[in-house]
Amino acid sequence: MWDDFDDQDPDFDQEGNFNFENDQGKVFQHPLMKKARDIVGLTKALVGSLDEARRELYGSMMLEDAVSLGAKFTAAEGITDFVLKMEKAMLMKIHAKSLFSMSYQLALEETHAEEHLQLLRESIDDYRLLFVDWVKDFDPKEKSDDGWGIFTD
Repeated sequence: MWDDFDDQDPDFDQEGNFNFENDQGKVFQHPLMKKARDIVGLTKALVGSLDEARRELYGSMMLEDAVSLGAKFTAAEGITDFVLKMEKAMLMKIHAKSLFSMSYQLALEETHAEEHLQLLRESIDDYRLLFVDWVKDFDPKEKSDDGWGIFTD
């Protein structure tokens, strides 16, 4: 009856308790998560160097976009359902594109040296390439209809 369970499952310890640290390690070591953390660092530096008025205007949006990249990735990695994973992936894309666009707004306002803004753009583009590879691994067979009709056949 219980033969379906693998005694050597790395996600559970010998007492049968789930090993959150092992699962967490996989997420935090993933290249997409590492790049998301880089983007947060670059964004914090850019926002920190804005004048007070621009920090109020752009700072919270930029930081929200940057932090959301890793948060949505973590949420997506914790589920197998295709529809929910794609939902999280779309949010990640939206936040990345918003942050990318904001770098051009800052360039128009000449708030930073172009090289600093270009570093952020290059990081976001690296993130995009990792993202494309990550999404290819989603299994479209693992899905349930959530009632909204998105990402279903």
